Amino acid sequence: MAFDGLKIWFLTGSIHYYGEEALQQVTDQAAGIVAGLGAAPDIPIQIVQKPTLLDPDGIRRACLDASADDACVGVITWMHTFSPAKMWIAGLEALQKPLLHLHTQFNRDLPYADIDMDFMNLNQSAHGDREFAYIVSRLRHPRKTIAGHWQDPSVQKRIGAWARAAAGVHEARNLRVARFGDNMRHVAVTEGDKVEVQARLGTSVNTYPVNELVDAVAEVSDADVDRLCVEYDDSYDVVPELGPGGERRESMRDAARIELGLRAFLDAGGFRAFTDTFEDLGGLKQLPGVGAQRLMADGYGFGGEGDWKTSALVRIIKAMSEGLDEGVSFMEDYTYDFGAGASMVLGAHMLEVCPSIAAAKPRLEIHPLFVGEREDPVRLVFTGTPGPGVVVGMCDMGNRLRLVANEIDAVEPPQDLPQLPVARALWEPRPDLTTAAESWLLAGGPHHTAYSQAIGREVIEDFAEMVGIELVAIGAETDAREFRRELRWSQVY
Repeated sequence: MAFDGLKIWFLTGSIHYYGEEALQQVTDQAAGIVAGLGAAPDIPIQIVQKPTLLDPDGIRRACLDASADDACVGVITWMHTFSPAKMWIAGLEALQKPLLHLHTQFNRDLPYADIDMDFMNLNQSAHGDREFAYIVSRLRHPRKTIAGHWQDPSVQKRIGAWARAAAGVHEARNLRVARFGDNMRHVAVTEGDKVEVQARLGTSVNTYPVNELVDAVAEVSDADVDRLCVEYDDSYDVVPELGPGGERRESMRDAARIELGLRAFLDAGGFRAFTDTFEDLGGLKQLPGVGAQRLMADGYGFGGEGDWKTSALVRIIKAMSEGLDEGVSFMEDYTYDFGAGASMVLGAHMLEVCPSIAAAKPRLEIHPLFVGEREDPVRLVFTGTPGPGVVVGMCDMGNRLRLVANEIDAVEPPQDLPQLPVARALWEPRPDLTTAAESWLLAGGPHHTAYSQAIGREVIEDFAEMVGIELVAIGAETDAREFRRELRWSQVY
C-alpha cells in the first residue's frame, strides 16, 4: 500500500500589500481548490493546505518543513496574487521534495460586467505565477508546470500523474533490494553503479548469500506449505500432474515452500524487491518461478539473472500504480513477428512474468528448464491483457543513468501458443517495430524492462525529471533521424 499516509503540501503565495480582507479571500479560495482537488478521482494522494506564505522566512520554513516531513511526497505551489520571487530563493534552495507549479486561478469565468481593480488585484495568478516561474527557472530547480483551471478534468488527471510520480520517488528513496547471487556472468547491461543509483534514487541494493534464503526455506512448516498448496489449487487451473494426488505434486510443494521462504526473508529484512540468478541457486531445489510471479503480483519488484536495476524499477512502477486495475511486470523482449500486417514483439521470460497482466485465469504448470541444473520449476502460464502500455528500461551509461521508454499496444495473439510453457505478452511498439527497435538499440536500452499497462509515459517523464535521470521516450511521434539527434544533444547536456 504505497500511498498509505502520504501527503502533498499545497503552498499558496501572496504578500502583505493587499490587506487582511484580501488575504482571507486568498486563504479561503486556496482551501476551495484543495478541497476540489481532494475530491478528484484521478488524484490518489491527499493534498493538505498550508498557511498562505507572505515573506521569505515563512517560505523558507515551509520548504524546510516539507523536506523534513517523511509523509510529504511533494509540494504544489500557486501564486494567488503577486509574490515577489526573491522571497522564494532560500526556500527553493532548501526544498528537497518534488515540485509542481500549478498555474490556475480560483474563478473559471471572468465576470465582465463586475470587474474592478479590487477583483484584478485579488485574481492575478497570471501575473504572480510568471514572477514565480522566472525564479524557479533562474535557479534551475526541477519542476512540473501545469496550466489550466483546477476544475478541468484534464488538469486533475495531470496532477494525478505527477502525484503518482512523486510517490514513486518516495518509494525509491526508501527501497531496499535483495540480490540472491550476482548478475548473470558476462552480461553487460545488467551491471551498473549501485552507488550512483543510491545517490540518485535513494535505493539500497545489497547481495545476500543464496543459502541464507535456503535456510529461510527450510524453516517453513509443512502446515504452511499445505495451506499455500490449497490456495494454488483454488486460484489457478492446476495441471493434473500437480494436482492433489498427481505424480508431480511434491514439486508444487517445493515451489510453495520456496515462495514462503522468500516472503519470510524479504519481510524480515524490509525488502520490497529482489533478484535471483540461475547460476547461483545453492541448495534451492528449483529456480523460483510461481513464487517470484506471485510476489510480483503482491507488489514486490523482481529482476531475473541478477538484474537489480529492473527489479527496483518494477517495484517503483508498481508503487506508482497503486489503486489502478491494470498490471505491471518484469518483462523481456524475446522474439519478433515480422509477418503480414503490423510487426510485433513477443515478450516473455524463462519463468517470471507477473500474473497482474494476465487476460484470463493462469494455468499452474511444470516444465523442464534448460539452465540452472535444478529440478523442473513450477510456473504460471498465461497471455497478457490487450491494451495500451509502456515498457521502460534503466541502463547505466557510465557517467549517468538513462531511462528508455517505448509506448506500446498489447494485442491478442492471432493464434494460440500451446507449446510455449511460459507467460507472455504480444505487443505492437509505437510508432512501428522498425523505428522503435532501431531507436531502442541506439539508446542502448536493456533487454529486461518493466512492462506497465497501469501508468503511462507522462508519469515516467515526471519521475525522471524529479530524480534527475535522463529519459528518452519512443512513441507515435518518434522519427529515427530526430531521435538520433536527441541522443546527441542529451550526451552534450
